[in-house]
Amino acid sequence: MLLHRILSPLHHRYRDWLDERLNPEFVQKLLSLPTRQNEYGYDSFGFNRDEAKIAVLLVQYMYRYYFRAQAYGTEHIPPGRVLLIANHSGQLPFDGMVITGSLLFDMDPPRVARSMIERYVPSLPYVSFILNRWGQVVGTPENCIRLLDDEEVVLVFPEGVGGISKPFSKRYQLQKFGHGFMRLALESRCPIVPVAVIGAEEQAPAFNVEPLAKLFRAPAFPVVPFPPFLPIVPLPVRYRLYFGPPMTIDADPDLDDEEIAPLVAEVRSTIQSMIHLGLKERRHVFW
Repeated sequence: MLLHRILSPLHHRYRDWLDERLNPEFVQKLLSLPTRQNEYGYDSFGFNRDEAKIAVLLVQYMYRYYFRAQAYGTEHIPPGRVLLIANHSGQLPFDGMVITGSLLFDMDPPRVARSMIERYVPSLPYVSFILNRWGQVVGTPENCIRLLDDEEVVLVFPEGVGGISKPFSKRYQLQKFGHGFMRLALESRCPIVPVAVIGAEEQAPAFNVEPLAKLFRAPAFPVVPFPPFLPIVPLPVRYRLYFGPPMTIDADPDLDDEEIAPLVAEVRSTIQSMIHLGLKERRHVFW
């Protein structure tokens, strides 16, 4: 009882502090977004729109002021269920944060992108709890289908760890795409919006120390050549996002891998072409 009396005023002050720093009209749109939640405000994955305000404030700062991101083609994102398929890079998933920011701040009404995170993330202390509260979900097919059935926006990086851990010499060269996203799109009859991310490759030019990765049982252990030598503080590069027209593919989700590979290659080729065009339009990494 005593602890509740102490913490309750602090909690209200914390919420007031957040509300003062977020546009009230934007907050109202965010809270009114349709989502399946229980009487306590949580959905089945633990996402709570009210608790996500701190994440929105962080994303707003990184998107608007640190990375000074520019998004092109957000009008291509259709209403209802959609899969955003993007290239992945930068050692840590700041690219996912920026894509989320583009849907929050450059779309009216804003939308929440539910990112599919790697399966090893729940093993990290506190991280999985926070990410769940902020709307991120472990990337299993079952979770993805449930979100799409709820007409959500799902963000997938088909390169996986291979994208963020590739050497700097292979920047903007797409790694192998997994087939899972295509089967999900076919099963849920969901449009695919290709996304090209320009800027993330330069935010933390790193090399992977494989012995340390094995020691910590991590898929990669990136080290950057400047303090603090870990890619936790990205360089203030300028992000540019390109959203392509939606791709609707009609095929049997139970196709063999050999038959589904050309469909995956089509999406991969589209994103690679968008990356090349984005690089041509870019004048400088930092502005």
